[in-house]
Amino acid sequence: MSVDLSGQVAVVTGGSDGIGLATASLLAQRGAQVVICGRRQEKLDQAKSVIEAQGGKVEAVQLDVSDEAALTALIENTGQKYGRLDMLVNNAMSTHYAPISRLTVDHWRKDFAVNAEAVFVSTKAAMKIMGQAGKGSIVNISSTCGIRAAANMSSYSASKAAMIQFTSVAAMEGARKGIRVNAIVPGQVQTAGTEEFSQRAPDIAARTADAIPMGRGGLPEELAQAIVFLLSDAASYITGVALPVDGGKAAQMYLPS
Repeated sequence: MSVDLSGQVAVVTGGSDGIGLATASLLAQRGAQVVICGRRQEKLDQAKSVIEAQGGKVEAVQLDVSDEAALTALIENTGQKYGRLDMLVNNAMSTHYAPISRLTVDHWRKDFAVNAEAVFVSTKAAMKIMGQAGKGSIVNISSTCGIRAAANMSSYSASKAAMIQFTSVAAMEGARKGIRVNAIVPGQVQTAGTEEFSQRAPDIAARTADAIPMGRGGLPEELAQAIVFLLSDAASYITGVALPVDGGKAAQMYLPS
């Protein structure tokens, strides 16, 4: 299904690589003006070059989404500059891998600052603009860790679960204003981070992939297709959904071999 987003404006946080870059690229290919943000200027410049080489329109802004003032300004400035804000993708993420006994409060707070509080901040700012227009769509990128337990990932899992519940509440508040809010729930995705892990621990990576019903991790482009669908008018009657895009992992019942 081809979705025409010509004339529309989208913000993608964490848009310099992985799922964020794949989503920003697809939005731009569909005709949208895209604004991406991230912490590292070098990666943002590379992402901008990739999208522009594909003929897309993109603006790249360096910031840390845990900076409330900077993130609010990004949303507000985008609305002012382009006269509209049609789509928001909250993709920036933070994760700390450690058992609860070794996880610090600072680690916990950082994961919540990025995965939950920043989503609240950007959504609040975006809903003001979208509410005035009577239309808008927001997609939050959660994780299967937000609906299933994974040892050593307490702060990440709890913050991603909070994101899902926040998505539901925002969807209820936005419904009569023409604003749809949904979440994507990815499982293992073949990003630069997972590729690095696969090279360091190929046996563990292979077993992890084999544990997925479809036998492999997802591609960022596959996640992007689902995200853009939910953002578009093709999903005009869908709101408050947390959609697993995980090769069947969330539906799987564990049975010991």
